[in-house]
Amino acid sequence: MERDFVAFKEALAFKESQGKYEIVNTLGYLGKYQFGKTTLARFDIYDTQHFLKTPILQEKAFVALCKVNKWILRKDIRRSEGKKINGILITESGILAAAHLSGAGNVKKFLRSNGSQHFSDAYGSSIASYLKKFANYDLSNIVAERLAKV
Repeated sequence: MERDFVAFKEALAFKESQGKYEIVNTLGYLGKYQFGKTTLARFDIYDTQHFLKTPILQEKAFVALCKVNKWILRKDIRRSEGKKINGILITESGILAAAHLSGAGNVKKFLRSNGSQHFSDAYGSSIASYLKKFANYDLSNIVAERLAKV
């Protein structure tokens, strides 16, 4: 299987929601990629029912979030890619997956502390587990963009 952006987003979606567009988890995260309402608001998406029923909107929001996270984390990607932290090879795709889980700020803290600043979500998924699980996908077609739009 090719490890390109399509494979990355589908693997991440399966981990987040089993790839189901209309799912809402117990914490209120929405859709195939389990977006929080605050993240959706960043992209001017406020109608959560419309969001849940519109797969193309969810796909566009995911791409936009990857672009924004790649821009926010661009220096950390450059500094950390190829290094090992706690035995985990750091890759751009792992970093972007971890940012999807925990937010770019928590990923920065993890990387800059050499792994001593931990983060896990309410279900026990950690930055370290996402760095490992989603390593080595080719995301070169995702361009870092500070103000990406949906």
